[in-house]
Amino acid sequence: MIGIKSIALAAGLAMLSVGAANAAPQAAPIAPVSKPVEAAPTVVVADPAAATPAAAIPATAPAASTDPMLAVDGAPAMAIDPKVGQPVVGDLGLQRQVTRTGNQAAWFHNWLLMPVITFISVLVLFLLGWVMVRYRRAANPVASKTSHNTVLEVLWTGVPVLILLGLALPSIGLLQAQYKPAPKNAITLKAIGNQWYWSYQYPDNGGFEVTANMLKEAGEVGKGERARTAVDGPRLLATDQRVVLPVGVPIRLITTSNDVIHAWEIPAFWIKLDAIPGRLNETSFTIDKPGVYFGVCSELCGARHGYMPIAVQAVTPEVFAQWVKAKGGTMPGAAAAPSPAVTGSEPAAPTAADTAAANALPAASGSNASAGQ
Repeated sequence: MIGIKSIALAAGLAMLSVGAANAAPQAAPIAPVSKPVEAAPTVVVADPAAATPAAAIPATAPAASTDPMLAVDGAPAMAIDPKVGQPVVGDLGLQRQVTRTGNQAAWFHNWLLMPVITFISVLVLFLLGWVMVRYRRAANPVASKTSHNTVLEVLWTGVPVLILLGLALPSIGLLQAQYKPAPKNAITLKAIGNQWYWSYQYPDNGGFEVTANMLKEAGEVGKGERARTAVDGPRLLATDQRVVLPVGVPIRLITTSNDVIHAWEIPAFWIKLDAIPGRLNETSFTIDKPGVYFGVCSELCGARHGYMPIAVQAVTPEVFAQWVKAKGGTMPGAAAAPSPAVTGSEPAAPTAADTAAANALPAASGSNASAGQ
């Protein structure tokens, strides 16, 4: 019996050892399964590295949005005078002019045209009334048979000629001032008409571009659009991007169009210039006073002709230079800084080869000049 028990015990121990040996390989996959679970945090750790650029965006975005040179309308913050540069309820006459040509035109209109027109209108009205009273049938039963009056005929021919000559001389001077070529130090603004908005380019300041669309009212805006506020300007005249120009500096205005004929008009500048596809029109003006001035497209250009306004903000030359820099542009004559100044290193001394090449330049140019002669 003892031998049988011993054999059974040995067999049981052997089976246990075999089961333990078989169980050991099954435990091996458990470790790899647990390792990826532990490795999951390593994937999360990689997220901060991937999130680093996104974290950098808030660091730079506020700098652009809080830049005083780039307000919500893309221009330096400036209060709008409700009586300058826009229509005024109850006001008569022309808008207040802020250019030399505009002041000349306003004087011509107010102190020459209006008095002459008023005098002629009153004179004609008086003559009509006098003829109706003096030569009516009851007061003049026997009609006069006078057919010619030499003095009267000379007067009613000569006086209008003198009046027209008196109006023509200042009118020609005003027309010449409106299309006077811009001087060399002028800043170029290129206005491009589109159906139905304006885009602007600054060729003399790095060629950056500004696109201006009309701001809608609060009940008309769609998702993601900004509604007009009182700070932006009057209804149908405020734009989401303003044109910024310096005061006291000649402006060369060039107009063209991408589709149909438009017209760029600012009443306070005495400017109205057609924008024609395939053609460049040019004029010049100088703004005298800082402020915000509004205009419209004054050429019938389609269904939304009345919804492409113009907003110009005139600032000092110093502020204009800062705005151009904030827009990524450059001022004329502002050369790029030399590389040693940027890197902080000293300029390298010229080598013998550089000296020889520099000495050879005059001789080469002289030989070319003599050959050309």
